[in-house]
Amino acid sequence: MNNPRTLLLVALFALSYLIWSQWQLDYNPQAQATTVEDSATPQPAKPAASPPVDDVPEIGKLQSGNAVEAPPLAEATPPTSQPILVTTDVLRVEIDPRGGSLVSAELLAYPQQQGSSEPVRLLDDEAARYFVAQSGLLSSDGAAPNHQAEFTTSSRNWTLANGQNRIEVPLTWQDASGIQVRKTLVFERGSYVIGMQQQVRNASAKPWTGQAYRQLQRIPLVLDSSGIKGYTNTERYSFMGAAWYSPEEKFQKLAFDKFQGEPLKQTVSGGWVAMLQHYFFAAWIPPANEVDEFSSAQVAAADGTRYVMRSFSPALSIQPGTEQTFSARLYVGPKLQSTLDDLAPGLSKTADYGVFTVISEPLHWLLSMFHKLTGNWGFAIILLVLLIKAVFFKLSEAQYRSMAKMRKMQPRVAALKERYGDDRAKMNQAMLELYQKEKINPLGGCLPMLVQIPVFLGLYWVLLESVELRQAPFILWIKNLTAPDPYYILPVLNALTMLATQMLTPMTGMDPLQQKMMKIMPLIFSVLFAFFPAGLVLYWTVNGALGLLQQWIITRRIEAGNKPQGAAAS
Repeated sequence: MNNPRTLLLVALFALSYLIWSQWQLDYNPQAQATTVEDSATPQPAKPAASPPVDDVPEIGKLQSGNAVEAPPLAEATPPTSQPILVTTDVLRVEIDPRGGSLVSAELLAYPQQQGSSEPVRLLDDEAARYFVAQSGLLSSDGAAPNHQAEFTTSSRNWTLANGQNRIEVPLTWQDASGIQVRKTLVFERGSYVIGMQQQVRNASAKPWTGQAYRQLQRIPLVLDSSGIKGYTNTERYSFMGAAWYSPEEKFQKLAFDKFQGEPLKQTVSGGWVAMLQHYFFAAWIPPANEVDEFSSAQVAAADGTRYVMRSFSPALSIQPGTEQTFSARLYVGPKLQSTLDDLAPGLSKTADYGVFTVISEPLHWLLSMFHKLTGNWGFAIILLVLLIKAVFFKLSEAQYRSMAKMRKMQPRVAALKERYGDDRAKMNQAMLELYQKEKINPLGGCLPMLVQIPVFLGLYWVLLESVELRQAPFILWIKNLTAPDPYYILPVLNALTMLATQMLTPMTGMDPLQQKMMKIMPLIFSVLFAFFPAGLVLYWTVNGALGLLQQWIITRRIEAGNKPQGAAAS
């Protein structure tokens, strides 16, 4: 990774990639959103929840197979009671008795900032940060509690006690006609999955036909993009929007600005719908054997446009004196790739690596294996570098042998320049003949570099999206591998490595402008890496240091007239 002829290519590629990503963010039309400093920052004092809006979905196809008009909506009223607080070992959740909606969810194991006592708040009904999980029932005769209906409960405070593994929070609703609904939310120790059961008992004199819906509703957030840090702020490049999964089409995304032009309406069995953001997400997971209808919608509210992902269950007909249950699961938590697919197929894809998925997923797996061995993500990155260097050892050896031979040929090249002067055609022809005679490939160093560019970018997305590495410390001053080096030590070490490499690298064939550019490359990379995640700079610096060592050994042996041995060069 130290060939000067390709370092320019790498720098240009990296800068072009950042500029392209920034252009996508700045000029690709996005939905209107409220600007905040961080997508998961809790506020010290939460104001009263915003009044409800007309966001009850229309009733879907019932037993008859014909679309039925939804019943008239009652006038929306503010909440009449305090929320229900549920605390487990990993979650602190607020449930609105109006509809049993989850209007706040704090992830207790994930502090917002290192050393902070404030946990990440994923769900929030504050107007500027609106993101809630709602559920309800719809029926053709109107006797069904949607997410604006008032429920009653036996307690306002539920806490998972020591030795207790499960909490069931019951909410009840009853219609004058005799329809009784018991909505139960189930919380388990160590789990970010919230079970939900809506038990419908028909105590009326006629059959009841209805269906369940579950929806996620939110306002997108725009992070601060001012200054140069806006280009390298990792949160800005992580996908924020809707997603769903079906066994046929697999993982699909729907950006907020696509809701208007490409609304979702699809029948799915064994899938899920979700809202994603950096490191965390929420998803409704219907029963695997249930055929649901997934859809997207936009809702006008006083605080701006809200975006909705919905899942409709099949309709059920309940005879008088009988009961049936609608069930689903809600995931509210981190993108833990090792466990998500056990909950639902394709759920690990919420850690979205984009076009680099095919590279990033194996890298994440390797890093996870190395982390099990070392217990430290920084050392895991170093072991990953060692593995990659071993895989590409022969390519690197060929590169450095070619560069060492070119370095040895510099006096003869200088003589050719003196002989042909400014006649570049004859000069290039003479150099080509010299390289052929000495069996030197001046482009031999390009392949190892080009091969490692995708690896570098794949690792970038692993550090960007993998919550396992979030706020992960290394040693000494590196307290967070996903944040820039606070003291710029790694960028400086990388610059020193590049300078040392330049001393071993021939400038044969370069014109004066190229040589000047190469001399300032360490400075350019240092400035660029000052804003990159420390884990990425650690990878590049260790890789460069090992390459420097390998190049020095091979160069010394070539200049001594000995053929380098692979075992010794390692």
